[in-house]
Amino acid sequence: MEGGAGGYNPRTPEQVFGDFRGRRAGIVKALTTDVEKFYQQCDPEKENLCLYGLPNETWEVNLPAEEVPPELPEPALGINFARDGMDERDWLSLVAVHSDAWLLAVAFYFGARFGFDKESRKRLFNMINGLPTIYEVVTGVAKKQPKEKAHSSNGKSNKSGSKVRQDPPSPMRRPQRYLHPKRKRAKERTRTRKRTETLCAVHAGTTMATMSSGYAVIFAKNGSMGNVLKLLLHVPST
Repeated sequence: MEGGAGGYNPRTPEQVFGDFRGRRAGIVKALTTDVEKFYQQCDPEKENLCLYGLPNETWEVNLPAEEVPPELPEPALGINFARDGMDERDWLSLVAVHSDAWLLAVAFYFGARFGFDKESRKRLFNMINGLPTIYEVVTGVAKKQPKEKAHSSNGKSNKSGSKVRQDPPSPMRRPQRYLHPKRKRAKERTRTRKRTETLCAVHAGTTMATMSSGYAVIFAKNGSMGNVLKLLLHVPST
């Protein structure tokens, strides 16, 4: 990952917010105006890919950092694997949610690294919270918020004191779990092996039950003759 970390280290809440806003703008661009280009770069046949937002308001799809631990928190890994296994809108919404979490992680990583106190962290959070999330932008929720806020303020000024009822935002549809073809084949092999082991255990249990009831088959070898001796054992009842 080339530009995810970079050499720029913001040291004040305002500088961290500027870094946050630049990375956020880049990811929003990837999931909206550049969505076709972004979709093509997330090839499921490639290795684990991540979406990085850069401080200069650009974006890139790239492999994760090789160093461990990485210089900065890493975004969601393997977003390309789920591309063809989900509805496009659901997939973009899922990437948006993970990107929101990543941006917060990066911002407060800087806060912890440079020793932000309680007031600095609060100021940083308030600046970040003043912006709509990437998920809200991608799903169109952000466009409805100004009207709802205005409607809510009118309700507060109402002399009757009646509260304005607002419908809660609809939750994101839970995506179906998607497995890369290689992982899917490995999982099927594991499942088949476990099924075979279970059948062997059942047969072994049946054989032991037969022996405990008084019957056994003993195979013996006598010199060069492959004689099979069948012995009937009598187990006295207790």
